[in-house]
Amino acid sequence: MLHSNKKQDGDGRVGTAALGGVGSKSGRSGKRSRPPRMSDSQEGKIKLAFFLTLIGVTLTVLGMGTEFWVELSQPKHLRNNQTCEMAHYGLWKSCVRTLWVSDIDPERESCGPAELHGESNCTFFKFYTSGENAIIFKKTTEKSLHIAGAMLALLSLFLMIMGSVCITMSLSKSVPFFLKPATICFVFSGILVLLSIIVFHQSVLALLASDHSIPLHHELSWSVACLGSAGAILIFGGLMFLLLSLPYNPLEKCFRQQSSSDA
Repeated sequence: MLHSNKKQDGDGRVGTAALGGVGSKSGRSGKRSRPPRMSDSQEGKIKLAFFLTLIGVTLTVLGMGTEFWVELSQPKHLRNNQTCEMAHYGLWKSCVRTLWVSDIDPERESCGPAELHGESNCTFFKFYTSGENAIIFKKTTEKSLHIAGAMLALLSLFLMIMGSVCITMSLSKSVPFFLKPATICFVFSGILVLLSIIVFHQSVLALLASDHSIPLHHELSWSVACLGSAGAILIFGGLMFLLLSLPYNPLEKCFRQQSSSDA
C-alpha cells in the first residue's frame, strides 16, 4: 500500500510538471510581436507630409467645383461694337457671358476674360441625367469624353479620402503600417487628376472641331492650374509617405556608404 501511494504521488508530480510545461509553451506561443511604433520625429514628418497632401486635396475640390476649366471667346467685334459673348465651363455646368467691348483690353482680339463685369447665363450639363449633349456657340460637346474626365476626377477624390483615412489611422495608432496603402492612394489620385485634365482638354478640342461657323479662341482657365498643382502635390506627398514607411532613410544610407568608402 505504501509503495503504491508513493508511485501515485510521483505520477501526479510528473503530470503536473507536464501540464505546466504545456501551459508555458502555449503561453509563449500565444504572445504576438507588437508592430513597431513610430518615433516622435517620424510622426512629425508624417504630419507635415499629411498637411501637404491636404493642400492638394483642397485644390482638387476647389477646381472640381468650379466652371472655370476652359474659356471660349468669340472675336470681340463679331456681333457689334458694343458687346461680345464668351463662355466658360467645367465638369458640371457652363456659363455664357455678355461683356462690354469698352471694358476689354484694346490689344485683345477676342472677348474676355471671364473676370470682367457682365451678364451671365449658367446651365448645368444634361448629359449626366438625360444624356443630351450641350451646344455652346453652335458647337456640340463630346459627352463621352466629358463624362470620362468627370469620372476620373471623382475617382481621384475617392482615393484621396481613402488615403486620408489611412494616415489618420496610422497617426492615431502610432504605427507606420498604413503608410504604404496611403502612398498608393495619394499617388494614384494625383495621376488620375492629371489624366482628367488631359481627357477634358481632348473634349474641348472635340467641341471646337464640331463646327467652324463661329471662330473661337480657347484657353484653359485657373481651375486647371489648381488641379495640375494638386496632382503634382499629391504625387509628391505620396512618395514622401513611401519614404517614411521604410525602416531606414535611403538618403542617409547612401551618404553613410559614400562617407565610409571615402574613408
